[in-house]
Amino acid sequence: MEINEKLTKKIVETSYLTAENAKRYRPILRYFFEQYENINYMLYKEDVFNELQGKENFEKYTIEMCESDLDSLVNWGNLTALQDTNNVTTVEEFKHRKFRYQLSEYAVEIERMVVKLENLHIEGGSLEPKLIERIKEAIKDTNKVSMQSEAEVHSWWENLNNDFKRLNQDYQDYIKTFYNVKMEEVAKSKQFILYKNDLVKYLREFIKALQENSYVIEEAIKRLEPQTQERMLEKVYLGQKRIVRIDKLDEEINEQELKNRNREKWENIKKWFMGTSTKNSEVEKINEKTTEIIRKITRIANQIAESRGNVSSKKAEYKKICEMFCKTESMEEAHKLSCLVFGMFNTRHTKGNYVRETDSINSSLLEETSNELEIKPRIREYREKQQKVSIQDKTVEKQKQIERYLKQLEEERKEIEKYIKDGKIEIKNLPEIKSTFRKTLLKWISKAGVMKSKQIIIEDGRKIQLIYPENDEKCILKCEDGELEMPAFILQFV
Repeated sequence: MEINEKLTKKIVETSYLTAENAKRYRPILRYFFEQYENINYMLYKEDVFNELQGKENFEKYTIEMCESDLDSLVNWGNLTALQDTNNVTTVEEFKHRKFRYQLSEYAVEIERMVVKLENLHIEGGSLEPKLIERIKEAIKDTNKVSMQSEAEVHSWWENLNNDFKRLNQDYQDYIKTFYNVKMEEVAKSKQFILYKNDLVKYLREFIKALQENSYVIEEAIKRLEPQTQERMLEKVYLGQKRIVRIDKLDEEINEQELKNRNREKWENIKKWFMGTSTKNSEVEKINEKTTEIIRKITRIANQIAESRGNVSSKKAEYKKICEMFCKTESMEEAHKLSCLVFGMFNTRHTKGNYVRETDSINSSLLEETSNELEIKPRIREYREKQQKVSIQDKTVEKQKQIERYLKQLEEERKEIEKYIKDGKIEIKNLPEIKSTFRKTLLKWISKAGVMKSKQIIIEDGRKIQLIYPENDEKCILKCEDGELEMPAFILQFV
């Protein structure tokens, strides 16, 4: 961050927000802003006075007070006063100058910010997959766009930055709501259950779209040549330079500052999708945060469902059972319902898939072996007894397992040392290897392949770096249990 005069100077244009008479200044500026939105830029003091007279806080308002308030706003730089000499017919009218007032550029932006702050509780962030898709298409077209005219490159640059800014702000606002205290209370309400599934589906679809497009964007950025990026940024600058700002005619364009700002924006876009050697990309952060939110939503929904079940009314259950008994048409049907609700009382026989020792139909029940049937209570409080097991001393077994593991590591280390030549392992030059060593190699390649630095630390503490083959060269890895065609990777010991 560069600390300069622009950053340290006071912004006096915001004084009307906290001044003693802010109750009068703010409605005046808001009226000017509303007229500005309706393309009515110049107002007289009579227009302001007629609009505010008689309203709340303006019951005793006078034209002199209105003129004084307008002068204060002019002194702070919120309004610009222009003398109206078109309809002056006498010297007296010229002495009592009549002004028309117009909002300054600072005041317009301040009022826009204030309006946005007032509607923060209404407006909320959203996760829009279409933004990611548009950014993907724009990045993919960078090479082609850089060959077009300066005006076309500038238009492409503005669209890309607007989409990126909106995506970044929207996802931050959306995720921020889930860590709000008010959101905690809403999530614990029973109505939250109705929207839980739709919300989780919405988040998962966004993650899916983000993952599908972010990898394409990252690959497209990696393939961009430095010359292409420089050509694009140069044409963006030239396109910006061609735009004539009427309010900036008296100011000299700081070329280097403009170029640096464009370069910073481009680097921010690259970091957002690719990250750096020390920081993860924003894409990875979004995945983590969104997954955490889905887990949080599911956990809260389960807690609400469990609390509903635990506090269910027994009175309502008993009432339902009584209604079922009243609807039975016979005593026999009532007995059957009673067995289902309360269990069997005088058991005479049971039916089941019992294993008989003989298939003879003449065998007597007294001659066959009896079967035992365990009947469990039909109550909620019933829990099966757990057998208590004493804690046993397994120190010797643990020591043996540690020794076996260390011995296995030593054997693997000796096996690895056979194939290290000049501090590296070249897959294409390996002889026939054991299946265990093949699994170790593939495990190293898999772990190093997902790291940005392509480096990992293996079991014995050494660091290795994965080097990709040139021209996508392939090779055959011979193993004792078969052959594997794969890229000719090189594992360099750092």
